[in-house]
Amino acid sequence: MHHSLSPKSPLFAKDTWRLSLGRVLAARRLQALGLALLLGCSWGAHSEVTFTKPIRIVCPFPPAGGVDIASRAIAQELSRSMGLVVTVENRPGAGGNIGGLEVVHAPADGSTLLMTTSGIQAINPFLYSKMPFDPNKDLQPLSVLVSLNNVLVVNPSLKFKSVKEIIAAAKEHPGELNFASSGSGTSIHMSAEMFKFLNSLQMVHIPYKGSSFALTDLMGGQVMMMFDNIPSSMPFIKSGKLRALATTGAKRDPSLPDLPTVAEAGVPGYEASVWFGLMLPGATPKEVVSKMSQEVLKAAQNPEYIKKMTEQGYTMVSSTPEQMGDMARAELNRWGPIVKASGAKAD
Repeated sequence: MHHSLSPKSPLFAKDTWRLSLGRVLAARRLQALGLALLLGCSWGAHSEVTFTKPIRIVCPFPPAGGVDIASRAIAQELSRSMGLVVTVENRPGAGGNIGGLEVVHAPADGSTLLMTTSGIQAINPFLYSKMPFDPNKDLQPLSVLVSLNNVLVVNPSLKFKSVKEIIAAAKEHPGELNFASSGSGTSIHMSAEMFKFLNSLQMVHIPYKGSSFALTDLMGGQVMMMFDNIPSSMPFIKSGKLRALATTGAKRDPSLPDLPTVAEAGVPGYEASVWFGLMLPGATPKEVVSKMSQEVLKAAQNPEYIKKMTEQGYTMVSSTPEQMGDMARAELNRWGPIVKASGAKAD
């Protein structure tokens, strides 16, 4: 309805104007009722929520790293189980913030998912003084899929054969040892910061734009060591291109059972692990979240998928959206003090 003419204009008869306004209001009520009925038909019951559009999983890190491997594995399973095209798009940068922000602004219809990490959810808020979004408010939890430990790896040409030897060398030569990471604020970076903090060490951090780039330089001798995700380092450990010294979990990792944990190797109280999981834009309707959660959990139950992921060093974790939210809050409490004590900043 256009209002270029005032109802007081002589072109409007008083009763005609009231009648017109009444018709408009009645039409708007009918439109509102129609919209409510349409939404009710679309989202009223979980069984009536259907997905027909291609699905995009945004991986906020470069190809070939642990997050990318997990993203492509679940994309393949979702495509198989849902009968839809499911693609992975890498949007690396700023410790996962660039990819996360893209999903925050994506349509809230279940067609765009983020493969997040516990680092994005719980480390970035402390590491970046100006976050472009709040990962725990602007994104909707869907399901945690896998957890994994990191592994301390060194170039085989170095003399270090144990964690204690690295600690001794770092204390003897403060600031001379360096370590690579897949980017500031990642679990890979903070695993090393925790190592430094608990041992009162001075070591130089060399961040890369992804694990694969860091590993290339590590094997090339440009950097000394790295706390990498087990899946991305495993092939190079097996081929002898990297020497593994310890894993970062509370217990020995099943994929590398002969390696001690960092705590066993001489750093009491050390424990650092990470989980990856899917999230949706924060405005996604609850019914869509619930239905997509069912689809993800169904896809993740494929025995072949479980076997493949386990062999690569992942531990399978299935969660509801509510459980994922609880896990993110627990990680905030765990990592906040470590990030603050390390003094690490990514701005």
